[in-house]
Amino acid sequence: MLVCPQCQFENPEDHKFCQSCGTSLFEKPCSNCGDLVDWSAYKCSNCGTITGTIRSLWMSKPSDALQIDPRYQVLESSGALWQVLDREPLKPAIIDTPPDSAVPYLELEPYLLQILPLLLNAWQDEDREILILEDRSNFTILSDFLKTSKSIPLLQILHWFYEMIDIWEVLEPYNLCHSLIESRNLRLDEDQLLCLERLIPHQTPAPTLKNLGTIWQNLLAQLSQTQSASLHVLIADLRSESVSTLDELRSQLKAIAHDDTQSDFTDSEIMSDPQSPEDFPSASIPESSAEEVVTVIAEPDHDSDDMPTIVLPMQLFSLEDAGRTDIGRQRDHNEDCFGIDTQIDKVQSPSNRVIQARGLYVLCDGMGGHAGGEVASQMALDTLRTYFRQYWRDMDGGIHPAKLPSADVIRSAIQQANKAIYNVNQEGLRSGSGRMGTTLVMVLIHDTEAAIAHVGDSRLYRYTRKHGLEQVTLDHEVGQREILRGVEPDIAYGRPDAYQLTQALGPRDEYFVNPDVQFFEINEDMVLLLASDGLTDNDLLETYWQSHVDPMLSSQNNLDQSVSNLIDLANQYNGHDNITAIAIRAKVRPNLDQLK
Repeated sequence: MLVCPQCQFENPEDHKFCQSCGTSLFEKPCSNCGDLVDWSAYKCSNCGTITGTIRSLWMSKPSDALQIDPRYQVLESSGALWQVLDREPLKPAIIDTPPDSAVPYLELEPYLLQILPLLLNAWQDEDREILILEDRSNFTILSDFLKTSKSIPLLQILHWFYEMIDIWEVLEPYNLCHSLIESRNLRLDEDQLLCLERLIPHQTPAPTLKNLGTIWQNLLAQLSQTQSASLHVLIADLRSESVSTLDELRSQLKAIAHDDTQSDFTDSEIMSDPQSPEDFPSASIPESSAEEVVTVIAEPDHDSDDMPTIVLPMQLFSLEDAGRTDIGRQRDHNEDCFGIDTQIDKVQSPSNRVIQARGLYVLCDGMGGHAGGEVASQMALDTLRTYFRQYWRDMDGGIHPAKLPSADVIRSAIQQANKAIYNVNQEGLRSGSGRMGTTLVMVLIHDTEAAIAHVGDSRLYRYTRKHGLEQVTLDHEVGQREILRGVEPDIAYGRPDAYQLTQALGPRDEYFVNPDVQFFEINEDMVLLLASDGLTDNDLLETYWQSHVDPMLSSQNNLDQSVSNLIDLANQYNGHDNITAIAIRAKVRPNLDQLK
């Protein structure tokens, strides 16, 4: 099987072009000169640019004479990892029996998305285990970043330390906390988010929070700027084992974030002459601290309230969006409609960059036949746009509004859209299936606050590293209504009218429309995905989120192309209806000013 790099369609191995989109499966253009190069080639023969797909290889027993699967060509060694060229990058590996060292990658992936490198292949080779991992050799080493940066806000440093605590808590049951006390293993991705180059296998003795304190001390020593005395006191307490639990450590970091920023770094709270790295002991574990360690392999409880949460206040760092609608493969006209209205103001200084943003995102799926559904969906969009443009203009005299509209205001806007369509139905004496209407899913964003409203079965999904893909809205249809009444899902959706809408804009007056409105904080990087049922039917997103939604979170991926890939996917596996999607990518950073 060959997976198309463009649309993710699974093709037979003997095909040279994708059966779905026509993309070549045997050659690609060089990113530098444009010449076509084989997918298996390491360099472009014309200009010498490296075009190959590089992976990282780890083995349990190092060897100078490395003989492995011919699929992988060994390039060079990089510490504990080897760089290899994958000669068959479009062919997914099937790991039938993962070796012991591969198991943590597989089990922890749902909880440490993006933090861990992807496990791409793994096998047992006689007495050694071999893993093929996503190559992160080009990710910035955290200590190098600290050394070369002129100024880093204290809250950003506290945020990284807080993330280390979260990761420590997940790795500890697997005895893999060594992964956090080797400084070169701590990396930053393109969004400066903390991640690991690899998992470092269990070693004896097991690391303690004392060792975490030492690595923190060594990291702070790389900074040339003034530093918080409170943080150094906490690290000293860690190294003396006065702080011995993760909860206590989290509480102390939160207190430093509040106290030091509130005091605005007064002289008594600053250490302006940090010690040099040579003055600090190594982060390695002393032999005298060895204790008997019992290895416990436990699957983290993903639904537990004890899962780590970020408590530091966040601010919006970037906001991007893209939308597209498509007629589908079976309809002769498009009744879907979408609109995106945003206002983004950049606020930048030598030490910080944030944005203030306001966004309105509307997706409607019309119904009512030709010259009906598309009219209703467009009317709903136009009414909502006009309403919120006026509302936000009236707030604060046209200046950037101070907050989101309330739930009552949002419901009032939706009722106006319903009334506009309903009146047209009444004036035209439309009845039954001839009455036009539309579903609605809408997102309003003000900086790190978001509001969601929906009517019908158009959906909003949220994707984050910690929680994966979540369906935020519940469909307004008979089957879902019965489930909420306590009926078993199989019985509820066994009804012939299970997918009939219980709410829509336009067919009935305001007494029969009750929009669902929710609010939440954008407190971590996320993708919000508004989708019509042409995209969501048959659990399409739930099935293909790893290949089509997960990449959207990375700033390196073009959001417009990602949305187009979703539309192509829906046409490939659904295609029976119009297809519309809006993707919103929000990136956040710790807010240094909020605690002042």
